[in-house]
Amino acid sequence: MDTTINDAALSNQKTAADKTRFSIIGGASFSHFLNDMIQSLLLASYPLLKGQFSLSFMQIGLITFAFQVTASLLQPWVGYFTDKYPKPYALVFGMGATFIGLVFLALAPNFQMLLTASMLIGLGSAIFHPEASRIARMASGGRFGLAQSLFQVGGNTGTAMGPLLTASIILPGGQRSIAWFLLVALLGMVILSQLCRWYKRQLVLGKHPTKKRGVAYIPLPANKVRMAIGILLVLIFSKYFYMASLSSYFTFYLIDKFHLTAQGAQSYLFVFLFSVALGTVSGGPIGDRIGRRLVIWVSILGVAPFTLLLPYADLFWTGVLSAIIGFILASAFPAIIVFGQELMPGRVGMVAGLFYGFSFGLGGIGAAVLGQLADVTSIRFVYHVCAFLPLIGLAAAFLPKLQKVGQTPVTVN
Repeated sequence: MDTTINDAALSNQKTAADKTRFSIIGGASFSHFLNDMIQSLLLASYPLLKGQFSLSFMQIGLITFAFQVTASLLQPWVGYFTDKYPKPYALVFGMGATFIGLVFLALAPNFQMLLTASMLIGLGSAIFHPEASRIARMASGGRFGLAQSLFQVGGNTGTAMGPLLTASIILPGGQRSIAWFLLVALLGMVILSQLCRWYKRQLVLGKHPTKKRGVAYIPLPANKVRMAIGILLVLIFSKYFYMASLSSYFTFYLIDKFHLTAQGAQSYLFVFLFSVALGTVSGGPIGDRIGRRLVIWVSILGVAPFTLLLPYADLFWTGVLSAIIGFILASAFPAIIVFGQELMPGRVGMVAGLFYGFSFGLGGIGAAVLGQLADVTSIRFVYHVCAFLPLIGLAAAFLPKLQKVGQTPVTVN
């Protein structure tokens, strides 16, 4: 009798542990929304800062460089460190760095202070992404792709909202109006403190996601893991260089080719960004069902026919193709992160930091490189060149097939 009761209690505990905690994932996603919205405020405020401080384009580039290098280079190291030495309240500290960065940005009297502000916001981002991604995974109940998609779509939405808020609040109100967004950072700190309490409780219960208990796949040799991670980084390069061409220059392309107004071009950009959000939500759950390797293959290489057609399309089909491209490409990233975490169990934070940092850095580099290319050629030529980038997705053929523990045949996942 006692044995039966104990078995039932253990079963109930296991069921509770395996349950997908949508409240935690939702909190992580909303925090991602707030974090990435603040990041995009910095970039969207460039016209204001350029005029107020008489900045050159080189100085604007240095602000972007300081922000993106800080964010992209530190993320893998933050993830690596907290994999080994969990810091439940690191997220609150990161949002605190962002808060101080906003104070500096609102009160900056000179270019040097603007650089410091951008680095502090970059530091906050570097801490946020690997740690918040870790919490979303811990709350997934095994539905890792779904959790990653829900987490990431918060960031995509925040990035899209930043320019709208800048146009309505910061540009009319001037530099000091940036201080209003300190309330956003404070809200983020409150929400993150609650998530961190939950995270700390999981650590006490011994449920840290970097522990290798219950590994779902047979581990691969170290050389195959390194090769696979390298391939995933190559695929991220293909994805984010092409995404940079649309997110940064699509409106200029539409104005140049179809003579749209700036407002009209913005509506097409919104359609693209909305499709990116839909693709992000879809990619993770689809990967949970049909296998992440297949999603990665289809989402990177499968978009090539549409990118090759885009430079030759009329206005209507340009809008349709951009939506299809955004949806398909965006579905790849959640699958890439979870696939990488399955390749390297016990390195959840490091993998998330590596991929987020790499993609973030590539977005900035891609925008700069493609801008230079557009200066020396034309904006239309950029899209003819970038159309071939998804063909790099052929490299996905070399990704290893992971075999589930306890299964004899090799399954695709």
